[in-house]
Amino acid sequence: MSAQVENAFAGSESVRRAALKILNWRLALWVAGIALLFRLFTLGITTSTPGFYVDESGLAYNAYLVSRTGAGEFGPRFPLYFEFYTNGFTQYCSPTQVYLLAIVFRVFGPSIFLARMFSALWIFSACLLLGLLAKRVSGRNATAMIVTAAALLTPWLFEARGILMEPHFVPFAVTVFLLAVYEAQKSESWGWQHAIILAGSLALLTYCYTSGRLLGGLFAVGLFSFATSRQRLVAVGRTWVLYGLTLIPLLIYNLWHPGILTRRLYEISYIRPGMALNHIASEFVRRYLEDQSLTGLLLIGDYHPRHHVPGSGGAILFATFLLAAFGLLLVISRGLRDPWWRFVAYGLAVSVVPGAITIEPFHQMRLMAYPVFLLLLMVPALEWAMGRETKDAPRHSARWSAPFDIPECSRSTRLALLVVLLVAMVVQAFHFQTIFRRDGPQREFDFDVPYKAAYDAAVAQPGRPIYLEDGFWGPAYIHAFWYAAVEGRPLTEFAHLEAGKKAPPGGVVISSAQNCKNCEVMKRSGVYLLYKSN
Repeated sequence: MSAQVENAFAGSESVRRAALKILNWRLALWVAGIALLFRLFTLGITTSTPGFYVDESGLAYNAYLVSRTGAGEFGPRFPLYFEFYTNGFTQYCSPTQVYLLAIVFRVFGPSIFLARMFSALWIFSACLLLGLLAKRVSGRNATAMIVTAAALLTPWLFEARGILMEPHFVPFAVTVFLLAVYEAQKSESWGWQHAIILAGSLALLTYCYTSGRLLGGLFAVGLFSFATSRQRLVAVGRTWVLYGLTLIPLLIYNLWHPGILTRRLYEISYIRPGMALNHIASEFVRRYLEDQSLTGLLLIGDYHPRHHVPGSGGAILFATFLLAAFGLLLVISRGLRDPWWRFVAYGLAVSVVPGAITIEPFHQMRLMAYPVFLLLLMVPALEWAMGRETKDAPRHSARWSAPFDIPECSRSTRLALLVVLLVAMVVQAFHFQTIFRRDGPQREFDFDVPYKAAYDAAVAQPGRPIYLEDGFWGPAYIHAFWYAAVEGRPLTEFAHLEAGKKAPPGGVVISSAQNCKNCEVMKRSGVYLLYKSN
């Protein structure tokens, strides 16, 4: 009898080991697959997006300082917001990216390649999480794979992956929040654990970018969509309270530094103190509609070459947009009774607000939450195209019938339409990538490429310190500080001139002014000057 028990135990142990081995192989394949996909996603990240823009240098340099001292360029150690630049160019950066990038620089040291890969990581993660959310909502691996692929191929997100600026973090923060919302709303009354995760994800969004402060509040209000019972109302209220607690540091900061958090809004918006409400309202409606223009979305994208390569098409692929638009029709006609899809429709609407309150048309960086909701709205359309739900699929993936009075198509017809759209998506994505990789490196002016040549010529001179002068083309001194950090040069080799001050005779100056007086020009590199003061 004991021999039989031993044999049975040995057999079960061998089965367990075999299962564990298979599991390890599957995990290894998944990790290798994701790593390969990330490698393809970041291919040419420092060539298609050349140089390093001044705001990238500002963020990276402050992250470097934090990694070494805990303090940024100005102010105390571990501040809530970071002050950038001087001489009338002062801005304030949100803390999330600075502190996260500081960890990277602390471990690996500062470099442009790492800074760009850091940016790409969060965009890439947002795309994968969108696929995971699509899987949770639909219950289908095919839906998850299509949404993930569409996200990775979307020009809007792809171009942001190579720019180290605050908005690149927004899609990740929004997707984390949406995952938290979806998991919480599956239970009749989410408990403290769900409320903490929801409040934390809202705080992550709030503290990652200027528009995040607005979106965080709007999304928190949108949670009222789930208050369909007394239990749900209590749960939503609990989340609001916890989120309110995360805002206390922001409120204290605003109390101690009045006007700083609204300063940027007044610089880029038509909303100003004393302006008539009817004028603000009419301008908001005009701008809100303008930011949803099909011209920007599908044909030309953002007019800033830094954000979008001119001539490469729109910000989002035609097929992606068609699937998202059809998904929205399905939600409006069939899904608004579901609190989840009601919230998604609300999120799509309010994600345009950060762009609509500013004066620039279709500014992709201020609308980074918008493509997240467009991609998520592909799910109903894909479910309609692929037919009936599986028996184990969640209730949210219930079969979507045709919207309004459109006749129902056969499954084969729907699948054929889907295949045509997916092929069109790949073809247009290939066209975009061809132009992006051909013309992207030519954006030298937009990414301050000429500054590095002026910097290299300056450090080749024997005289020290090298003087840094700010002028018409902005606070370019930060480039010198950043390049010095990358090269391990002491900052004592540089002297940043105050506004209106001149370098002493014989001093070598890197200037972003248009011209210089009483000087000997040594080099012109783009809009930058290298000269010797007389």
